[in-house]
Amino acid sequence: MPQYDRADLDSPLEPLLGRKTADLLAAQLEIHTVGDLLRHYPRRYVDRGKLTDIAGFEIGEHVTVIAQVESASLRPMRQRRGELLNVVIRDEKGATLDCTFFNGRKVGHVVKPGLRAVFSGKVGVFNKKLQLTHPQFEPFDPEDEIRPFVSVYPATAKMTSLQIARCVRQVLDMVDDPTDPLPESLRRREGLAELGRALRRIHVPESEADHHAARARLVWDEAMGVQLALALRREATAQRPAPACPPKPGGLAEAFEEQLPFTLTEGQQKVGAEIAADLALEHPMNRLVQGDVGAGKTIVALRAMLQVVDAGKQAALLAPTEVLAAQHARSLRAMLGPLGQAGELGAAEQATKITLLTGSLGTKAKRAALLDAQSGEAGIVVGTHALIQDRVGFADLGLVVVDEQHRFGVEQRDALRSRGELAPHMLVMTATPIPRTVAMTVYGDLSVSALHGLPGGRSPISTTVVPLAEKPSWFDRVWRRVREEVEAGHQAYVVCPRVGEAATEEDPEEPPEDDESEESARRPPLAVLDVGPKLAEGALHGLRLGILHGKLPADEKDTVMRAFERGELDVLVATTVIEVGVDVPNATGMVILDADRFGLSQLHQLRGRVGRGSAPGVCLLVTDMPAASAARERLDAIAGTTDGFELARLDLELRREGDVLGAVQSGRRSGLRLLSLLRHEEIIAKSQVYAMDLVAQDPGLAEHPGLRALVAETIGDEERAAYLDKV
Repeated sequence: MPQYDRADLDSPLEPLLGRKTADLLAAQLEIHTVGDLLRHYPRRYVDRGKLTDIAGFEIGEHVTVIAQVESASLRPMRQRRGELLNVVIRDEKGATLDCTFFNGRKVGHVVKPGLRAVFSGKVGVFNKKLQLTHPQFEPFDPEDEIRPFVSVYPATAKMTSLQIARCVRQVLDMVDDPTDPLPESLRRREGLAELGRALRRIHVPESEADHHAARARLVWDEAMGVQLALALRREATAQRPAPACPPKPGGLAEAFEEQLPFTLTEGQQKVGAEIAADLALEHPMNRLVQGDVGAGKTIVALRAMLQVVDAGKQAALLAPTEVLAAQHARSLRAMLGPLGQAGELGAAEQATKITLLTGSLGTKAKRAALLDAQSGEAGIVVGTHALIQDRVGFADLGLVVVDEQHRFGVEQRDALRSRGELAPHMLVMTATPIPRTVAMTVYGDLSVSALHGLPGGRSPISTTVVPLAEKPSWFDRVWRRVREEVEAGHQAYVVCPRVGEAATEEDPEEPPEDDESEESARRPPLAVLDVGPKLAEGALHGLRLGILHGKLPADEKDTVMRAFERGELDVLVATTVIEVGVDVPNATGMVILDADRFGLSQLHQLRGRVGRGSAPGVCLLVTDMPAASAARERLDAIAGTTDGFELARLDLELRREGDVLGAVQSGRRSGLRLLSLLRHEEIIAKSQVYAMDLVAQDPGLAEHPGLRALVAETIGDEERAAYLDKV
């Protein structure tokens, strides 16, 4: 095996650690180079100076102790197969504590008398004695004794934290300090340690100040990597020419505004002015409009599309589902009236045509829609991902409006934007308000406009959690409440997490379950195809029920939705296919079954389907989860406020940040380990400013190769970082 005296971050691990260890790191943790290993940071530290004495433990406390195994014995479980390992540990002061391990035989060869290790867990009680039940433990050798901190790493069964720590120490002895990618002026201004020192001190800190300073520096690396990638994307987009579409006096947009039966809100006017100014420029608009449910984003988007049509261009509206695309097409036609009926009897003189293009259209209808787009006869084309296909051509595409951006990937968004010599303007909309740090991190390549305030005519919505675990009798009251809404002349939705029958674990309409520990022993989620017939025969017998889900053929979905809109159905039993865009003012009741299986934002979107007319709405969140669960915490949060911006913040606090940060990552690995959208808001904001300044001065980062490498490392997949070579 070749030996290296010195190494750098790009060096392979095999010459340093041996083939067996290098292969194990690669297979278990996708760690291939020195840099990969040194960026595999400790999850936490055990401070020997602050270890809790066993004698002072209290029930319910989470503790960490260095102790030696005094005795260990296996015994069979009483009510299931397998064996328990009963262990007694003794700390340095002589106090003892019982520990119990469920997988006795698996750990028994390690946890045996004489073992010294760091044990941690929650203190419980059994047979009137304190104990740790299945505690985590990390053995250590005499080398660890001289260090004030024990670094605990994310590990696997085959590659333990102790093994990783030994590998790190071995590599640190042979690696040279890397060239620091961050400019010295930035490091000095922010008081940041050099990269080499930070990498050493995060693994082997001598004090708390050491690992805090190291973390602070390495968080900056991640924040700068993300923000530079976004700044480069924004710069590259801005370099492409775009069609200038200034407002046209006396045009279609003005005619539309003159016929509006209501006054635009202050927020709609403000955001509309920002968009109009962007559209008039010769470089592409790239703007995100976020507004709460019912804030009137569709009107804002339509005004933008009409401004583009007035300039002789086309606009495309991209929706995530066929139901929403069809709903948008109907809404736009209804709002425009004769102004949207070009080619029909009674059309206004300057009317345009609205064409719907989805994947499930029949051959004849699809051919006609494609011709409308290709010939330019349709000024506005509404569709799903079918609009992205190569065979869909436009005569002169000037604006792409993407509805519900979180349903689309960056590649899908860019597929339409890259059509033709001129880049179309891009308007992205979401009814899921975004915390500031998410907007800066996930949508940092977009200018962000917040649409505040609700149009007149919106009614209040009351939200109640129906806790079946404590009050099962409330379930009958739910259906009586639905009947009351129908008897008052209104309509209601009943939402289930999944379709049913042929639905599987991969059912695309089943939301992810956030709390695995709480969900593991639960029944399957309720399904539309099971609940609908039971309600029709039982609690809602006599009412007109419809079934709607994403697996229905497109024409059936459209038929059901139209029947509900016309008031021919009293209750619509549906999946989350109605989550966004569906607008039936007469619908006032919303029952969400297994509500704990949905995320906060999704629940807020669903709730927004009611209260859209003159009558108040009621939303009932039905759950069988106990009061103390994290799932109930989410439901109580949404019942406590209708402010989507506040809920967005709560959502970020309650769910894993990795799900959010994943939206800026590509490939199987990325460089994001420490960046927190909650804790590092100030760093993210500062790094955005630094990144924009650096890219403005050095558009391709040609003079900053270290920063280019940092971008590639942070966003992961090299192929997707290849755009760096094009700017």
